[in-house]
Amino acid sequence: MSDDPSASIRGDHVRRLSEETVASVAAGEVITRPADVVVELIENALDAGAGRIDVDVAGDGTEQIRVSDDGHGMSRRDAELAVERHTTSKLPPEGSIEAAGTLGFRGEALASIATVAGLELLTNDGDPAGTRVVAADGPGTDRVETAGRGQGTTVTVRELFAGTPARRESLATARTEFARISDAVSRYALLRPDVAVSLTHDDAAVFSTPGTGEFADALLAVYDREVAARTTTLDASRAIGSGDSDAGSGDYAATAGELEITGVLVHPSVTRARRAHVYTAVDGRPVRDDRLRRAVAAGYGELLPDGREPIAVVSITTPPSWADHNVHPRKREVRLRDPDAVASAVEAAVHDALSTADRRRSEELAMDLGESIEPLSATESAFEDAEVIGQYRGLYLLCSFDDDLLVVDQHAAHERVNYERLQEAVSGETPTAEIDPPASVSLTPAQYAAVQSHRDALVELGYDVDPFGDTTVRVRSVPAPMGRAAAPESVCDAVDALRNGEMPEDGRETLLKELACHPSLKAGDELTDAEASTLLERLGSCENPYACPHGRPTVLTIEEEVLVRGFGRRGPRME
Repeated sequence: MSDDPSASIRGDHVRRLSEETVASVAAGEVITRPADVVVELIENALDAGAGRIDVDVAGDGTEQIRVSDDGHGMSRRDAELAVERHTTSKLPPEGSIEAAGTLGFRGEALASIATVAGLELLTNDGDPAGTRVVAADGPGTDRVETAGRGQGTTVTVRELFAGTPARRESLATARTEFARISDAVSRYALLRPDVAVSLTHDDAAVFSTPGTGEFADALLAVYDREVAARTTTLDASRAIGSGDSDAGSGDYAATAGELEITGVLVHPSVTRARRAHVYTAVDGRPVRDDRLRRAVAAGYGELLPDGREPIAVVSITTPPSWADHNVHPRKREVRLRDPDAVASAVEAAVHDALSTADRRRSEELAMDLGESIEPLSATESAFEDAEVIGQYRGLYLLCSFDDDLLVVDQHAAHERVNYERLQEAVSGETPTAEIDPPASVSLTPAQYAAVQSHRDALVELGYDVDPFGDTTVRVRSVPAPMGRAAAPESVCDAVDALRNGEMPEDGRETLLKELACHPSLKAGDELTDAEASTLLERLGSCENPYACPHGRPTVLTIEEEVLVRGFGRRGPRME
């Protein structure tokens, strides 16, 4: 098979599969929602060597999906065979699924789509005239005709699931289904920055990447200028599979090689509430691999505030035979030969990249300490008799308390104070503050699609937003508990939470925890003795002063007896 994955689909290369191969790929023939169609067609376009892919969606995708590319296209014979069952261009004669050098063997995508929708294929492999194939009633061609088109392929899918009403009824709301489509297109756009990718919804442009090959350029198109401007390039190579590495020895040593890790890391000053904004790819295939996502987040380490997750795009290229892309029927997962070694390499690469980047924060605290820790009540503080004696590494307060030494995590403590004040403030109707003039906030396509479907819930939480532009909203009001307005950008986290199934009545606590984290002290924030004492006093006034809203302890106690034993003293006050 050629080293060029796209070479297998040039010319007359579509062929019928053997019965053995048909049986082995049967599980991959299911199209369950519109996003599945988009994924199949994008991957076909990438396998065809496309430098540009345009995705056009009407409604939730059941009405129409059109994907156009400028790839190699197909001959008339290949186009006719491509919509039949059990044919492929992605395996050589006598080849096995494991030998597929494309984005993983996907079964017969076009035939699977034609089973549940009307399908039109318009393609040209460079001949003077192209070919149009229409399959309206399942696999098999209803009409084949000569048609005009430049080199490349356009697939139009109409009336998806029209003949299977039960499946159509099982779909979510139109906005949710389009959000899934935009999530899928965004993944490929971010992880394949060498390909120009555009998404249009109901004739309105959602985003368009330039295809420059720069991850930051793709990030700018999918997110916004603020996010793209605060980035660090990731470009590392790690030896893996050597006999003295975590990969072990024996077979792994024999297949030792280099793990290439590339991408872009958004500075920890810009975070999200969930890890869904960590995008990973293995050997060019976007995958949702929780282990790799955790490794990326772990690479940020203590740079991330508690309860926050990074925005990052990380693509890894493995040595030969280290990845199996055919373990999941929809190719959402990948099996790595030594996942622990790969995860460790990714974590180390992310850590090193951030260690050499400028870590200075470029913005002030959202709430200054003096105003954000006003007394909750007149109740006596649990730490009224504690005395602050110092601060350690900008992270911990050291306090003398009776005969013990208290170590207070200042971020966790501040978060607890903010959280309980938020609880008190929103026990009734959420206080709000107007933003005048309204602030423009850029969302991801999926977030933008979710705004309208969750409009009432956002209002209940204190956000008044209006769509403005392709993926931008105008924020007219924000929650303002404690008399301080939340940042307009916090609407991103609110939308993420609502998309995750949380609603104001059952998810308010989670939203309050996230909102409490934003203004809390961060690592390295220096406090005066007076500020530290005030923080300790307000923490002691909390209903639960011993844990932050996420369950982490705020205070550790070191008894004097521990120091006595450690220094070999005979008694607490023996000289």
